[in-house]
Amino acid sequence: MGVDAVIFDWGGTLSVWAQIDLEDMWRLAARRLAPDREQDMMDRLLAVEARVWRRVEETQRSATLSEVLEAAGRDLGLDVTEVVLQEAATHHLDAWTPHISHDPEAAPVIRALRDRGKRIGLLSNTLWPREFHDRFLERDGLLDLFDARLYTSHMARTKPHASAFHAALDAVGVKEPSRAVFVGDRPFDDIYGAKSTGLRAVLRPNDALPAGFTLIDQEPVEPDAVIHALPELLTLVDAWSDGEQPP
Repeated sequence: MGVDAVIFDWGGTLSVWAQIDLEDMWRLAARRLAPDREQDMMDRLLAVEARVWRRVEETQRSATLSEVLEAAGRDLGLDVTEVVLQEAATHHLDAWTPHISHDPEAAPVIRALRDRGKRIGLLSNTLWPREFHDRFLERDGLLDLFDARLYTSHMARTKPHASAFHAALDAVGVKEPSRAVFVGDRPFDDIYGAKSTGLRAVLRPNDALPAGFTLIDQEPVEPDAVIHALPELLTLVDAWSDGEQPP
């Protein structure tokens, strides 16, 4: 079975995992939302974000940055206007901007895949709106390399829910899941989600995440291949495209 498309995860796969203090990422937003109660607001933002991600993990129901900001304001009994919410979201982006970078091999590898006739997709579990991600992709020369970019903040479900992967397949025009390859760093969201939907799954391990594969009903979930650098993906895709087993 050949390969028509390659779909990538974003954080930790194409972008470099940022080791940061989350308090610093929320501080400017907290200051804008509640200038007289900055520390209280920052504590609420951290707590709400953690709560929202737990819900995402348990239910695969998507969430948004606006949801976090609004919930933190409600927790403190504040009536926050839409304008203030937008400004707080912008401050949050500004705090992240110096810490976001992409693997320098991402663009060359994606171009090589496109030269091979593969369609390229992006599917990211995220709270951020599309414009946040697109800003970073455009800054680093990646935006126009994708045929489709999907962010779960604009979708009903997150990875590993099958609907998220089917949406990505539809977006890159692939009807048969086995003709697509998904590349990600998370054993559950990416590897289990892709394989259970019928895609080939390639794991790029992330040292910031727990080692090993998630157990689903006591069965180990293993990728079809493991890479440690993005150029290794080209050999895999070439072999699968020729109907061979990768070396």
